[in-house]
Amino acid sequence: MPETIIYHIDVNAAFLSWQACYDISINENAQDIRTIPAVIGGSQEERHGIVLAKSTPAKAYHIQTGEPLVSARKKCPHLAIIPPNFPLYVEKSDAFIELLKMHSPIVEQYSIDEAFCDMTGMEQLHGDPVEYAHTLRKEIKSKLGFTVNIGVSNNKLLAKMASDFTKPDRVHTLFPDEVKTKLWPLPVENLFYVGRSSSKKLHFLGIKTIGDLAQSDPNMIRAHLKKHGEVIWNYANGIDTDILKEQPDPNKGYGNSVTTHFDITDSDTALKIILSLCETVGARIRADHVYISVVSITLVDFEFHHISKQMTLLSSTDVTEKIYEAAATLFKQAWNEIPLRLLGVSTSHASAERYEQYNLFDMQKYEKLSKLNNAIDSIRNRYGEDSVMRACFIDSEAEHMGGGLQKAKRERKK
Repeated sequence: MPETIIYHIDVNAAFLSWQACYDISINENAQDIRTIPAVIGGSQEERHGIVLAKSTPAKAYHIQTGEPLVSARKKCPHLAIIPPNFPLYVEKSDAFIELLKMHSPIVEQYSIDEAFCDMTGMEQLHGDPVEYAHTLRKEIKSKLGFTVNIGVSNNKLLAKMASDFTKPDRVHTLFPDEVKTKLWPLPVENLFYVGRSSSKKLHFLGIKTIGDLAQSDPNMIRAHLKKHGEVIWNYANGIDTDILKEQPDPNKGYGNSVTTHFDITDSDTALKIILSLCETVGARIRADHVYISVVSITLVDFEFHHISKQMTLLSSTDVTEKIYEAAATLFKQAWNEIPLRLLGVSTSHASAERYEQYNLFDMQKYEKLSKLNNAIDSIRNRYGEDSVMRACFIDSEAEHMGGGLQKAKRERKK
């Protein structure tokens, strides 16, 4: 049986690289934003003021992905800030995945700019897997115009960790016999699946490096971090049994959120935005032919305090109006009238099985609404999202459906 070989391919500064490729494709004399201090960032005026991607020169100023644009500008006053172009990112991502499918029989897209490729048994076709990773890296750069890092190993975890080594435009290996020398010296927070909370607990236990975690007593780690501790202890030792999936797992939940360009100070405005989020969430649920039974909301005020509440429905549903009724109820329970800057609606416990616990009136009401929702979905799928909207969104500052990357993905599928 051939040795398992997995590639993890990660686009370098994806959003910024894809914008640079597009700029050069329409004007060969355009400045390559990858060569100057530049970031992709939302409009600060519209309250989307964070760094989404950064160039290598920007990194030299210690600018971090996710930090506010205000902070990034202080570090680099001449920083170029380019607004995001989500439809472009979806287009470039699709081209990236299609190219990978020409080289591997199983490609699992991990995110918009990352994918795993199963290269097991491909040596007879492609030769040495590490050398071929360099060939693939160069082909992506030549055909698509952007660079990637490729991690090569025997499982997904180690391949992903390897691809995150020195960037950009590199190939790295992290085979099991290299774990002690390449992985163990790294800070424990660099390990996949170790977040801020977990790293604090590990530091409290005297665990500073991945090697410290790997050589610790697994029972002690499990006692402090439960099942999660067992997972990261295995990861620290390079153990991962996850296999590649060409088709993604079904969604277990659906959610959407929006950051507004103004402070929300009244419930009418907040509820209208919540309705717009429910429109998008409901459409996605129906598109996957599932029903949800838990609704949650998230509120973030202008001082970045988070509030979350959820409820379990008596009956599973795919009806936008029913999701909104639950979200509106939760909002009224949760909001303390402090001005808000972010609203989110999410749902969970998705299932293809539907269960009912309505009274007769509700059953008739929601059956009619379900038919109406599906009819509207059909019209929007054919003529575009903006072909049908609720009257309350006419001349409203709130979009009638969610935007950003999710909207770009939906439009791309049509």
